[in-house]
Amino acid sequence: MTVILRPARTTDAGTIGTILHGFTVENDWMPNLHSCAETIAFCGKMIDQDWVTVAESDLGVVGFLALNGTEIHSLYLDAQARRRGIGRQLLDHAKSRQTRLSLYSFQANTGACEFYERNGFAEAACSDGADNDENLPDIKFVWHSKGMTHG
Repeated sequence: MTVILRPARTTDAGTIGTILHGFTVENDWMPNLHSCAETIAFCGKMIDQDWVTVAESDLGVVGFLALNGTEIHSLYLDAQARRRGIGRQLLDHAKSRQTRLSLYSFQANTGACEFYERNGFAEAACSDGADNDENLPDIKFVWHSKGMTHG
């Protein structure tokens, strides 16, 4: 699947909101706190803040990454686009813009945790979930570009 990466447009909010909400629905460990419409509205706010890069194929938008400064807020792909290198492309795009990145991943999302570790992120901290809306234990991952000192 060939994709191009581009800045998200306001009209992408419905698609990326549906992708994000779909992740919640397909994972029984993930609490369903927001309706699909609320999730789309939230994605619209991220787009309005210029955080979002989308991956677009001949099928349309198949994934997105939201980057707020050096923090990856969201990286999600449509189910049909997973395991095709698209997540790595989005991550590499973010890495090309920063010398340090951080993100949180739920401990239950073992596939995502393994993905970030394979792509150079290291575990920096763990929490019991008291500070996230879902109240799920999470892991903070950090990446530094080569040649950067840690500390």
